Amino acid sequence: MDIPKTDAAHHRRRRRIVYALVMAGAPLAVAVGLAGMRPAAPRVEKALLWTGAVQRGRMLRTVRGVGSLVPEQVRRLPAPSEGRVEGLPLQAGTAVTPDTIVIVLHNPALEQQAIEVESQWRAAEAQYAELKAQLESQRLDIEDAVARLDGEVEEAKLRADVDEELARQGLVADLTHKVSRSRAEILARRHAMERSRREVFAQSARAQLAVQQATVEQRRTLARLKRSQVDALRVRAGIDGVLQRVLVEVGQQVAAGADLARVAQPGRLKAVVQIAETEARDIQPGLPAVIDTRNGRVAATVSRVDPGVHANAVSVDLAPAAELPKGARPDLTVEGIIEIDQIDGVLYIGRPARARENSSLELFRLVDGSEAVRTKVKVGRVSVDAVEVLEGLREGDEVVLSDTSPWDGVERVLLR
Repeated sequence: MDIPKTDAAHHRRRRRIVYALVMAGAPLAVAVGLAGMRPAAPRVEKALLWTGAVQRGRMLRTVRGVGSLVPEQVRRLPAPSEGRVEGLPLQAGTAVTPDTIVIVLHNPALEQQAIEVESQWRAAEAQYAELKAQLESQRLDIEDAVARLDGEVEEAKLRADVDEELARQGLVADLTHKVSRSRAEILARRHAMERSRREVFAQSARAQLAVQQATVEQRRTLARLKRSQVDALRVRAGIDGVLQRVLVEVGQQVAAGADLARVAQPGRLKAVVQIAETEARDIQPGLPAVIDTRNGRVAATVSRVDPGVHANAVSVDLAPAAELPKGARPDLTVEGIIEIDQIDGVLYIGRPARARENSSLELFRLVDGSEAVRTKVKVGRVSVDAVEVLEGLREGDEVVLSDTSPWDGVERVLLR
């Protein structure tokens, strides 16, 4: 029996439509399938990883900082006055004594002032000597007048007594006796006045000499001050030690108070380390510490904690409890490890990269030694090389402690 041509054409159109739909939907299906697939886990050599096991017990909490060795006694040598650097007799590293001249400055104006003030001092001393001579001459004149009046008073008294006796006997007139008595009384009053004048003059002379002496002392003090300022232009070390640093050059003009050099006692060194401000809050003077000079370690004690914060760090001074290793010298880079306390009966692991106190982080926990899976962990107190585990891990678990940032997009890592 014959099939109608219209049915055959209809079937052919249906097949074409189905083929077209299949071809159009195939890429979409592939894309959906790929999107639903998990990314392939990376493979890593286990020997290249830093791992650690969770332990329970005593955790030593320490903090660490880098710094340098600094002399305990450093003497800063400032410029005593404005001047120009005339000479540098010594170089850094030279041993010095308190009287060793380190730097020579030159200030012509100051030297001229010293000469002028010394001249004024000598002039004041000459004026004092002249005034003293004048007052002494006046004193001698007054003493001479008093001495003459002493003789005249005695003579007048004797004359009055004689005339009184003669008048009683009627040998002289009463008028003569009265004249003699009156003259004796006048001379006695003049004598008393001269003696008072002598006392007043003595007081006045002492006052005038005291004023002039004060002027002399003032000029002498100022002259010595200026001379000491001139002498101070030859800057001395001031202590026994080593010239640590010279901060100026010959010919340089410096202002008063400017740093010229520094002298230190190299035998007495301390470590000054910088501790991150987030880790320094529990540091107190007296805590035990260790100074690592890269050439050996020595026990130390926290001697000072800076009350301020600079550049997000706190300066901490460590005083060594024993002699520092050989090669220790000022400005040597060292590491300080400070023991804060010991925590008993806690879970802890080695400190992972990017671990912070009282925070949460994700670590890769090892499973069957063949893979590591991402695990969320909450940590508490931290130390230089350990952290306290609060949640997410159990005793005996082994985790990757090294940096896992290259695996931020995966949930597990295969180990080889």
